[in-house]
Parts: sequence; C-alpha cells; structure tokens
Amino acid sequence: MKPIDFSQVPSPSFVVDERLLTKNLELLKSIQDRTGCRILLALKGFSMHATFPLVGQHLAGITASSLFEARLGYEKMGKEVHVYAPAYVEHEMDELLSYVDHIVFNSFGQWAKYRDKVKSTGKAIECGLRINPEYSEIETALYDPCAPNSRFGVTLENFDASQLDGLDGLHFHAMCEQNSDTLEHIIEVVEEKFGDALHQMKWLNFGGGHHITREDYDVEKLVNIINHIQEKYNLLVYLEPGEAVALNTGYLVATVLDIQKNGMDLAILDTSATCHMPDVLEMPYRPMIIGSGQANEFAHTYRLGGLTCLAGDVIGDYSFETPLKPGDRLIFTDMAHYSMVKTHMFNGVNLPSIISYNDEEGLKVIREFTFEDYSGRLS
Repeated sequence: MKPIDFSQVPSPSFVVDERLLTKNLELLKSIQDRTGCRILLALKGFSMHATFPLVGQHLAGITASSLFEARLGYEKMGKEVHVYAPAYVEHEMDELLSYVDHIVFNSFGQWAKYRDKVKSTGKAIECGLRINPEYSEIETALYDPCAPNSRFGVTLENFDASQLDGLDGLHFHAMCEQNSDTLEHIIEVVEEKFGDALHQMKWLNFGGGHHITREDYDVEKLVNIINHIQEKYNLLVYLEPGEAVALNTGYLVATVLDIQKNGMDLAILDTSATCHMPDVLEMPYRPMIIGSGQANEFAHTYRLGGLTCLAGDVIGDYSFETPLKPGDRLIFTDMAHYSMVKTHMFNGVNLPSIISYNDEEGLKVIREFTFEDYSGRLS
C-alpha cells in the first residue's frame, strides 16, 4: 500500500485513508452477506459525510441520535435512517419523522406520547423500544449505558408486555470497544429477561460497541450469535457500530510550535486535546504517534500540550529517538472515529482541516475552517 505523504497536508488536519475504510466496510458487508443482518453506521462515532457514498455501497444505512444526525444521513447517504434518543424534542418531531424509517423509544411513556403521530405520517416507519438488560462488562463508567440508575432503556422491572402492541422491534446497547464474547454474555441475559417478547418482534437491534474490525475480533462467534437469534425468534438483527467502521483508518497531523522546559521537556503543538481529541481527557485515552514510544522508552521524552489556555490541555508524555524541534510533524494514529465528531472551538482555536486519501485522487482537501465557522456559532 502506497504510504501517504503527510508533509503535503495542512496542519493540523484529520486525514482519512479511504483504502483502510474500504477494508473495514468490506468486512462488515461480508457479515451482512453471510447472515442477512443489516449493519448501520452510527453517526455519533463517524460523520464524515464525504465518505457516505462509499459507506452506502457496503452498509444498510445510518443510525442517528438527533434531528441533525438523522437529516445528515437522509440527505448525504439516502439509505435506511434509524433514530434513537433518550427523549424526543416535541417541536422537532414532525421534521424528524420526515427523515426516518425506524424510530426507537427510550420508554413506554415516550412510545405512548408519539405512537399516534408516527402512525399518522403516512410513512411506513417501524417503531422500537430500547430495553436495558442491566448487564455490561464496560469498565469506564462514562460509557456504561447499563450502570445502576442509567437513563437508557426499560429494565425488566418496568417492562410492561401489555404495551408492546404496535412495536416492531427491541433495541439494546451494552457494549463499548468489546469482542463478541461479551456480546454472547449480554445476549444470554437479554434472552433470559426478554425472550418472550422477542417472539413478537420483527427485529432486534444489538446496538453498538462491537469492535468488529479489530484484528483479534472473533467474527465467527458474531456470525453464530446473529444466526442463532434470527433463527430462534424469526426476526432480523441490526447492528449499529460507529467506531468499528472507521477504526484505524485516520490520522491527525500536527506540528510542534515550541519547546520549553519546566522540570521536564515540554512541546507545544498546533493541536489541542480539549478541542481536537477530547477523549484524551474524557476516557482517558492515549493516541499513538508514529515513531514515538512510551515515556522514557526512547532517549528524549516530552510532555505534549495543546495551544489553548486550559491548564489541563495535555495530550500525554511521549518519547522519541531524536530531539523534537519547532516545525516537526507528529502523526497521531486512529483518529477518524469520535475525535472528528467531538471537535469544538474552545478559545477560538480553529478546527483541523479534513482530508481524504485514495490511490486514484491522492490527497484531497474536503474542508478547511475559517473565522466564520467560529463566529457563526456565537451571538
């Protein structure tokens, strides 16, 4: 595979390698082909709509969590549009329903409130209910939708089978960056708690968090689980990965602006943890940099910091074989998912440019941002 010349892109910038994206999409499509399930791109994880024509060649559509995500998927991909939200904003519902094919409600109260409106649209919109199996194996509390007192989904204690009439499917989401063995455990709990209701459904949505495109992911186990559920309950399985679609497909290119010393060597970059890679602060998450090592692994260790005035805008400690100097480019890996959708302009710091690469067109600048993007969000 021809290497990308990162010296030719603006700094900072996100660069998505469409060759690697295609590789992920082909694997996901093979699972659809083998099982008959449908796989959706979760826009909360990856929303680079310049790639939607490519994604749409392989996947069944998108899943959204808001009006704007639903509209983006409807306008830019034009395939199935699914939506789920913890609660829907009443004045947005008419527009939202004009875009969607499936809508999942978080509670029986939301279902009762909107069922007549959905049915009166004249569209064939399928309706679902999110259930909460109260079981997960997620270690980071921030990302655990099944933690005690979670606001997501209906627990067995609050599940009223008498209100299922008119619902087409059930939805659960209990995973985060996990393998199919975790899904196997969750499915056992779902079947035990909600198996009777599944016999009444047309579909079951397994949610997201499936790390399908990771090298060690057990695809065969996933295929077996999907086939088991579809055959046992005579229904259709949906999956809605976000991260797995764009896993290991993108980079963040940054430049060293200055070198300082305060107890250790410090390097200030033209990027920012808080603005451009907030998972570094939220997860916490340590992105890899091509040619770097852990602190003190190589001869020269630096604490890499962003250019905002936030004291905690620190990416982490990295070591390099040769000293860093202003003008050096650093290439952060696996930055296509979540980082791109979470960027913001705190401190008026500009957003990274968005670049794509394929062998036919080479590097292509999709979007560069300006002052108007910043001022337009303010009043």
